[in-house]
Amino acid sequence: MVPWPTISTVLLDMDGTLLDLHYDNHFWRVHVPQRYAEKNGLTAAVAQDLLATRFKRAEGTLDWYSVDYWTHELGLDIALLKSEIQHLIAIHPHVNKFLDSLRAQKKRVVLVTNAHGKSLYLKLGRTRLGGHFDAIVCAHDLGLPKEHIEFWTRMQQTQPFTKDTTLFIDDSLPVLRSAHRYGIAHLLAIRRPDSQGQDKDVGEFDAINGFHEIMP
Repeated sequence: MVPWPTISTVLLDMDGTLLDLHYDNHFWRVHVPQRYAEKNGLTAAVAQDLLATRFKRAEGTLDWYSVDYWTHELGLDIALLKSEIQHLIAIHPHVNKFLDSLRAQKKRVVLVTNAHGKSLYLKLGRTRLGGHFDAIVCAHDLGLPKEHIEFWTRMQQTQPFTKDTTLFIDDSLPVLRSAHRYGIAHLLAIRRPDSQGQDKDVGEFDAINGFHEIMP
């Protein structure tokens, strides 16, 4: 599935790819609505409906991923709420071994994430994955989410890579399609980003069930 001898750079998403998306799904679908309901005297069901509409409008934008944006919008300390359930942050199986294998094969490994800096700090602190990467690219530093093709142009300027010899793995179809339009040659989707959810539609992309399937 991966022509490893020809791959020089591996770009990796964080949430849903290296980390189990269950934490994020539980946070936005359950934890935030509960706290919002408590603050505003609503039932959990009403809060979920209200927030789902607001979340939908922000999808595909940096605001959707911004801790500061939602703190302002909802009147909740989102960073604090994230830390309240940090015990749910988990690494997908075989990820550490996969990252060690990439290092042994002398591949350049870059974490490329839409996560806000405060979320990134919390998750890397919890998982200790930071030392596996040659670089970390945060979309908020570049001013655009990965869903925009211009993101890749900006990233290329800060972390140059050769499109033909780069592998990018992500769990988001819009992001993968953006990377494809930019010309990244080797793309893989994650079939089940949330270990407690269902398999996702991976569209036109090859997908893996786990990193053991593509170990260098």
